Amino acid sequence: MNSSFPTQKYPYVRHSKEDYMLDMKRGDVNGDGIPDHVYLFGNKPDGPSGIFAQNITLVILDGYSQQHTVVPLQNNAGYNASLFLGNFDPNKASDILVSIDAGGSGGYGIFYLYSFVHNELRLMFDSEQYNQAHPFRVQYENNYKVSVASPELDILFIIDLSSRGYNYLSTYYNEDGTLKNPVQGEVLALAALNPIVSNENRGAFSLLALQRIIGPTNADTLGYVENLLTWNGDAFLSSRLTVAILGSKLISPF
Repeated sequence: MNSSFPTQKYPYVRHSKEDYMLDMKRGDVNGDGIPDHVYLFGNKPDGPSGIFAQNITLVILDGYSQQHTVVPLQNNAGYNASLFLGNFDPNKASDILVSIDAGGSGGYGIFYLYSFVHNELRLMFDSEQYNQAHPFRVQYENNYKVSVASPELDILFIIDLSSRGYNYLSTYYNEDGTLKNPVQGEVLALAALNPIVSNENRGAFSLLALQRIIGPTNADTLGYVENLLTWNGDAFLSSRLTVAILGSKLISPF
């Protein structure tokens, strides 16, 4: 799907004829009170109508000096690259959230959040670092249960599989509800990172991180991990971790 922002040619240093503007936002990101322009540029090998871009680059144009800062992204290829400007650290400047769909069956996303106060770039969030720092353990249990554990936060969730139907359950369970063999699932990498204003943090935006929980196969979605992250001055910390499960049809009328 094409970005809702009109595709335009690269307005600064044109590296090749395939370089296009992917998104643009306007706001004060350095804290001097003057609106700045923030751009995402990328190389579209399939031309202006293509939805895939590579060599995606963040460019910040200072509204006062008209000097621009070019920020290469470590993971810089994907779809629907977009920007969001908002205050995640309670100060007078907006921070810069970069979101890119990685594509593929996993539905992964690439996310970077930057502060540019006083024209000094600081990385506040990196999705790759987040995925490595937040491991989960997904284990099928007896009696048609799946445990989802976060060793880092010392939290355990239990998902009930009893409504999944005979064909599904008989694949993994005996008739008495015991497992035929050990079965593991997985919590996939970040799929979405949404800025929200929460009751816990009304003075600035928080981040709601979404990850899909799967069974033994990627097509077997069991639910979603939702992690509410709030900036504490040095890092984003989890202020609420929950698991959302998929609904099933009512067994009896209400």
